[in-house]
Amino acid sequence: MSAAKTPPAAKQRLVAVTLDEETIGRSNPDIEHERQVAIYDLLEQNMFAPVGHAGGPYALHLSVTGNRLAFDIRTQDGKQIIAHLLSLTPLRRIVKDYYTVCDSYYEAIRTATPDKIEALDMGRRSIHNEGSRILMERLKDKVKLDIDTARRLFTLICVLHWKG
Repeated sequence: MSAAKTPPAAKQRLVAVTLDEETIGRSNPDIEHERQVAIYDLLEQNMFAPVGHAGGPYALHLSVTGNRLAFDIRTQDGKQIIAHLLSLTPLRRIVKDYYTVCDSYYEAIRTATPDKIEALDMGRRSIHNEGSRILMERLKDKVKLDIDTARRLFTLICVLHWKG
């Protein structure tokens, strides 16, 4: 299909996500694996469109600057569209809560009743949804995302915080 006939939805998506090794760094094999899985899931299905830009598909390079996550958004062929700094402060509490509930959930899987496991899983999903909504809200003036893409991007942000 030629570029002129490509449906707009097919263009409003990420086709590449890279992490800046200098500012994010590499980690142990388990964390690196989780990062790759999060990126794979994000790329597999997403709706991602910089506000006011009709091109695409897009490549996203993430780096950390102080207490902010830097989004370097480019077209697939490398033309810069926008650079945006996202403060991580509003997400810190929610990421911490998410990991606390996840730890409880994984511990409960070994010994707890199905009701307890289900309650923890519902709590985990609820916190994940809250983080995704915060992320969508914080990015709304820069990048249009659907909720599923926001969930996958929030997962990636959580994995970037994971210490193993």
